[in-house]
Amino acid sequence: MEAYAVLETGGKQYRVTVGETLEIERLEAEPGKDIELTSVLALSDGKELKIGMPYVAGAKVVLNVVGDKLGKKVVNFKQKRRKNWRRTKGHRQQLTVVTVKEIA
Repeated sequence: MEAYAVLETGGKQYRVTVGETLEIERLEAEPGKDIELTSVLALSDGKELKIGMPYVAGAKVVLNVVGDKLGKKVVNFKQKRRKNWRRTKGHRQQLTVVTVKEIA
């Protein structure tokens, strides 16, 4: 069993391992920089699992920022029947692409 951590960022929870690349909610960081997240909900070293209430004390995950991107477009369409009323709205979420460098 390999080491993993469950971290919380942007209102979402992610299960991450070292070397994994993931897209998270936008963070204010420059590409190439490292970020430390201390909001670790659970931490496993491969043998023992530590669960925080709500966070594990002293645990951190170091992420390397690869870059920023826009997510997939989501279209919201509303219509009232027989009234000739329609509304279309679109949204593209800003994302940050990061690579997990270290789990401690």
